[in-house]
Amino acid sequence: MTANQEKQTGNVPTKAEMNENAIIQRISLVGIGGNIALSAFKLFAGIAGSSGAMVSDAVHSLSDVFATFIAFLGVRLSKKAADSEHPYGHERFECVASLLLGVILLATGLGIGKAGLENILAGSYEALAVPSVIALAAAIISIVSKEAMYWYTRHYAKVLNSPAFMADAWHHRSDAFSSVGSLIGIGGAMLGFPVMDSVASVVICLFILKVAYDILKDAIVKMLDTSCGEDYERELAAYVSAQEDVVRVDLLHSRMFGNRTYIDMELQVDGELPLREAHAIAERIHDSVEARFSDVKHITIHLNPALR
Repeated sequence: MTANQEKQTGNVPTKAEMNENAIIQRISLVGIGGNIALSAFKLFAGIAGSSGAMVSDAVHSLSDVFATFIAFLGVRLSKKAADSEHPYGHERFECVASLLLGVILLATGLGIGKAGLENILAGSYEALAVPSVIALAAAIISIVSKEAMYWYTRHYAKVLNSPAFMADAWHHRSDAFSSVGSLIGIGGAMLGFPVMDSVASVVICLFILKVAYDILKDAIVKMLDTSCGEDYERELAAYVSAQEDVVRVDLLHSRMFGNRTYIDMELQVDGELPLREAHAIAERIHDSVEARFSDVKHITIHLNPALR
């Protein structure tokens, strides 16, 4: 027996959907607008201030513009209603967006690390230019700005339960980390160690690669129908077991589908119950689970007769 009462909302967006769309547009505008302005300023400061680390930092910020646009596109596509070709919905577009973000970060990090290593291995440290104060100021402004953008995007990513925007938030924070590396490198170069500017580029590369790895891993896990974990399934099983008329939970499988969850469950109920009553129990538990666990998109329930 299967409980299935998916709600059909039609083509008219609900108030909640309009609010979500407004949040998505706001996050995207802040991310794209902020990163364009910050990238331009850091590129100017890096060139004018003779800082390779700051130029690398500017390139990282520029990659954030594309990252935010990809996150925006992925989230918007994931909100599309199910159709005949995609009866399970479009949530995995968020995973695709996260994968693209991870690849962009990976390529950006490797490019920055390559440039820094080439300067270090060249060995002609005395020939390296010493950064000026404007590059140092740009690093400080970048740290403050990107950390603020991280917390802003992270807050609304949680509101939307959006892995793509959460990945974008970490992209902002990786930029803040890279600016910390720039600050240290530029400061060290100004104190008489020019190679520190290039060392900072390599450090920035490592931070970026770590974030890229985390984002790619999370996206791949969510695309492979991975279980939600023992703790989640234990909590769900305990909740269902406590419901009226449930004798026991025989089987429970969970799988992640983008930012949502699908559940397959087998329950024991009194085998002497009429079909209509048993079906009503399954429907009641179906609705109760979807109301209690907001990440559950659908739960399929099979009823077994209780063993005597």
